[in-house]
Amino acid sequence: MTAVTAKWSNERTGWFWRTEGPTWILAVALYAAWAALVWFHASIPWWLMLPAAAYVAGLHFSLQHEAIHGWRSCPDWLRTLMVWPPIGLWLPYAIYRRSHTRHHRNGDLTYPGKDTETLYHTRADWEDYSPAWRGVLMVNQTMLGRLLIGPLLRLRKLITGDLGKFFKGDFSDTGIWLLHIIGVAGVLGFALGVAGMPWWQYLLFFFYFGMVLSWLRPFLEHRWGDKPFERVAAIESNWLFGLLFLWNNLHIVHHRFPTMPWYEIPGFYRAHRDEMLANNGGFVFSGYWPLVKKYLFAPVFTPVHPDA
Repeated sequence: MTAVTAKWSNERTGWFWRTEGPTWILAVALYAAWAALVWFHASIPWWLMLPAAAYVAGLHFSLQHEAIHGWRSCPDWLRTLMVWPPIGLWLPYAIYRRSHTRHHRNGDLTYPGKDTETLYHTRADWEDYSPAWRGVLMVNQTMLGRLLIGPLLRLRKLITGDLGKFFKGDFSDTGIWLLHIIGVAGVLGFALGVAGMPWWQYLLFFFYFGMVLSWLRPFLEHRWGDKPFERVAAIESNWLFGLLFLWNNLHIVHHRFPTMPWYEIPGFYRAHRDEMLANNGGFVFSGYWPLVKKYLFAPVFTPVHPDA
């Protein structure tokens, strides 16, 4: 196993690159696509609307992720404003930002109670769960289960965790949720009230299937390994999914260099592939289709952490 010696620095020159022009173009194109899908919904057949709306919602989630780490040429307040509109409805950006920042403590990756995005559970907790709940969690470890019930389990976590704070007398996130409600009202006000889109279509296409598509990337981007970076995968997918996830499917690069702009990741990975894979112990897949074939009905791992 070799140590990573590859370095990255933003060496591109010129106004376009200094201002991270590709990210601005992406943001404008994304909101234009969302508005067009909503406005012309009645003219778009459902079989086209479903993947297009899900892709736009998933791409917006990826843009929020980019704003957490990158887009450093843009003031924090402006990039927050640019990604704050909750077109996917369900997750306040401020809560996502806080939670995901904790996830990037690489030494804590996969540890329950430390890594905010882990799917692992302590052995003591696992043994306390009912057989039915353990069964649900094992179904969630299959590709089909993750895509179908994964969004519902994530909403459950949001309700019992972040929203549950209200019922415990902790109102520290009240402002976040009030702003989020205002944002949701604005999004639905335009989609339902102005464009006349049926509410169930927005919930089905943008909200639910947007979450479903977003849940593909993290299906196996982390698993337990002895060393922190051995817990971070590289999924060598095509441009369709690469753009959707802003190349965070090459996740080892992102965890090594979290501020690297999304459009720099694929070139860097190609140039330093051997070293990246030496660092993560060869935790690599040639795309998402091999994961579908192998784990559509089979659990990817038993979610009992071996070291917790």
